[in-house]
Amino acid sequence: MEFRPASRVNGFLVLLALLVLLLVFGGAAALGFVAAAGGDNVPALIAAIAACVGIVVLLLLMTGLTVVNPNEAKVVQFFGRYIGSVSEPGFYSVVPLTDRKSISLRVRNFETQKLKVNDADGNPVEIGAVVVYKVVDSFKAAFSVDDYEEYVETQSEAAVRHLATTHPYDAHDVGRTSLRDGTEIAEELTVELRERTAMAGIEVIEARITHLAYAPEIAQAMLVRQQAAQVVAARTHIVEGAVGMVGMALDRLTAQGVVELDEERRAAMVSNLLVVLCGDRATQPVVNAGSLYH
Repeated sequence: MEFRPASRVNGFLVLLALLVLLLVFGGAAALGFVAAAGGDNVPALIAAIAACVGIVVLLLLMTGLTVVNPNEAKVVQFFGRYIGSVSEPGFYSVVPLTDRKSISLRVRNFETQKLKVNDADGNPVEIGAVVVYKVVDSFKAAFSVDDYEEYVETQSEAAVRHLATTHPYDAHDVGRTSLRDGTEIAEELTVELRERTAMAGIEVIEARITHLAYAPEIAQAMLVRQQAAQVVAARTHIVEGAVGMVGMALDRLTAQGVVELDEERRAAMVSNLLVVLCGDRATQPVVNAGSLYH
């Protein structure tokens, strides 16, 4: 069984017709009972009873009147049997004596709790996400799962846990995706949630990480590690630049014939330049009045 539109007609026309017929049958019943009360008038009594039966039937027909609000669907069941859904807003008349369950089609937000899991490197992290979704199939939302809202919440937390265990908090290898890569992680989480919730008639519009941090017990150690990694990266960049500057300086001195340097003097100049360029403190110049060889 799958989603299908329910048979319906304009509710205002049906209501008007039912009201007119109620007046007619009500008047007929009243006249029949009055005529039957005046004497032995069996036909009038039968007509009055028939009019009363007609009134009961009309009242039963009125139970099919229903209102559908914007961004809402009505799932119509007739004694347990699914006969269709109405998703266009308006006032309608459907099959009488039916059970009509409202399903919201509005866009919803759901934010998971802060979950504590181990990432791909085994480090405990805290992670949370927000999921934006809506119902696109009212039949599946009503009958495929017990409670589609609870189902989305459970599957969202499961998907976030799975995502955290398959990626590291920080990617130290080139080409490896980490949890801090927002765009890639959001796309992966959205795709996984769409696959998990499709059977419930849910369309996941977007899913993004809203909270990401190391667990408190290792947060300080990880901060020191991150700082050390940043220091190493900065020093590496400084050394690369310094080596290039030293090489350029020696090449220009040689090309312009400013000074003739033997291997020992070149080594001394390289050492001094690297100390000046790579040091993290201001250097103090020392004037050498003597010879390098004495």
